[in-house]
Amino acid sequence: MKVHANAALGPAGRLALVEAIESGMTLRAAAAALNVAPATAHRWWHRRRTASAEEQRAASWLCDRSSRPHRQPRRLSSTQEEPILRARRETGLGPGRLAGICRRARSTIWKVLRRHGLSHRRRSPRQSYRRYEWSRPGALLHVDTAQLARFERPGHRMTADRQRRSRGVGKVFLHACVDDRSRYAYVEQHGDQRAATAVAFMRRAIEHFKALGLDPPEAVMSDNGSPYRSHAFRVELERVGARQILTPPYTPRWNGKAERFIQTLKREWAYAHSWPSSARRSRALASFLRYYNRRRPHSSLGDRPPISRVHNVRGQDT
Repeated sequence: MKVHANAALGPAGRLALVEAIESGMTLRAAAAALNVAPATAHRWWHRRRTASAEEQRAASWLCDRSSRPHRQPRRLSSTQEEPILRARRETGLGPGRLAGICRRARSTIWKVLRRHGLSHRRRSPRQSYRRYEWSRPGALLHVDTAQLARFERPGHRMTADRQRRSRGVGKVFLHACVDDRSRYAYVEQHGDQRAATAVAFMRRAIEHFKALGLDPPEAVMSDNGSPYRSHAFRVELERVGARQILTPPYTPRWNGKAERFIQTLKREWAYAHSWPSSARRSRALASFLRYYNRRRPHSSLGDRPPISRVHNVRGQDT
């Protein structure tokens, strides 16, 4: 039975109140006997009198009514809700991410999803964690790599047709560098993940952050992949005065910001569309990175984009 959390009386108390009035007590006396206001006694007595025979038989008149107003002029119409529901079904993103796609407030999108029973996703139990964040943008950089398949036509992952298989033409490796403070990301695609490639990528990533007005990094965090344990990679970090932080084995959550960014990259770019070929997908990477860094709301930044935490950006000095 629906009962408001702060209700003065439960269903049994409401029934006792009405029965006391029916036995001959005045509204004020019945209210005093059950320690409620006379207005409360009047409301439930009136609710009982106006209830239909079916409502009295089912005792539904004892339930609290919805506090939703009868008229909601600002509520979205079904036509306006459809793009939000379609984006949720196609992407599986939450209100924060959908706010940047549908150009609606996060609260509005959450209400639409809740109305249609789409506000919850099944999640596996989360491991223990401890949040941390360096105080200066650019001071700590997270680096990681991920691989994607090259293809000349979409396969069954996107078409759901098991008879149609894409002809594989190798792999492409994504080298990602994420700033710990701002979550600003720099990404390149290469045909391998060897040490020489990782060193050259790290050099260009540091130059990119320097062009944004950031000082050289104090530390770089990576997993224990062979490119990051190479002598050449350590020499490159020593050249800019940065120390290397290697995560413990089998502990990807230490480098969670890079890991989480790669998940976002795959979900919202690599697997978000049925690309006609991997070449078309690669050409769209730069556009997605501009959107991610400069427009996409980030939940850990108060729904602001990463660029909002990068200081002294050229043309945006404050």
